[in-house]
Amino acid sequence: MAQDTDIETLTRHLLAFAPDRRVICAIAGPPASGKSTTAEGLVTRLNAEEPGSADLLAMDGFHYDDQHLVPAGLRPRKGAPETFDIDGLRHALLRLRQNEEEAVAVPVFDRDLEIARAGARLIRRSVRVVVAEGNYLLLRRPSWDALAALFDITVMVEVPEAELMERLRRRWEGYGLSEADIAWKLDGNDLPNGRLVAAESRPAMFRIRQS
Repeated sequence: MAQDTDIETLTRHLLAFAPDRRVICAIAGPPASGKSTTAEGLVTRLNAEEPGSADLLAMDGFHYDDQHLVPAGLRPRKGAPETFDIDGLRHALLRLRQNEEEAVAVPVFDRDLEIARAGARLIRRSVRVVVAEGNYLLLRRPSWDALAALFDITVMVEVPEAELMERLRRRWEGYGLSEADIAWKLDGNDLPNGRLVAAESRPAMFRIRQS
């Protein structure tokens, strides 16, 4: 059973965990659960305690581009597991875990442009804790389940579905979508993806509950 935690407690745990080697912490959760904010806050807190000790790897950087998604008929499902380069993510995590290179360049997703920028972040060899975040990092599906061996610490961010729905609605309203488009986004993509995370993720070591 997952142990309840918070950023402060997790910070102390990560700094004390295997101090002689790199540690990779996975933070998963449904869309709009706050996993990205949690991961960013954790990196900030780790670096405040030990400057230069932590950096972030966001799964969203491994979105397939629309040049693939559109002809493949996957553009309406962007954000579902099949719209990510899972093998690219796995290889990046493997390189980060081996930590044999001076730096590993990783992509970062640009939400304003809806594209992943290749090599937008360099995670240097001196970084001791890599915080990986993404919806499906703990997913028990072929290819995704191969990630399990690459994580030292796993965390699930949990939020009631009613709250997720409100957060997602506010997100899409902020982009100026119509009510019909918002309804489709929620029922046709975001909420099914969130239910998938809840139903098919491996149990995490730790849990952060948000309401």
